[in-house]
Amino acid sequence: MKFKWVAGAAMLASSAVVMAQDQQALYLEGLAVTCAACHGIDGRVHAGPGVPALAGKPAQELVRQMRDFKSGTSPATVMQQISKGYSDAQIEQIARYFSSQTP
Repeated sequence: MKFKWVAGAAMLASSAVVMAQDQQALYLEGLAVTCAACHGIDGRVHAGPGVPALAGKPAQELVRQMRDFKSGTSPATVMQQISKGYSDAQIEQIARYFSSQTP
């Protein structure tokens, strides 16, 4: 009987971890989907001159670019406004998401 309780508790704990990972993945995709209109699904641009692909870029490069847009250091058309809507933590999460995508 004790084994069943231990096994049941282990299964419950592992499903909670999977659910937390799924929620985190959904959260990251939710942040990244705001970029899709210009930068393409998963950061792969299909058309449009001047719009860079984000997939596979180094995360630190993406963080630097977003922070430069946010501070006004880098000139841009809409990115200065868009970047102001994200916290530094969210910018880092978005950068890691796109750097993990296949170009």
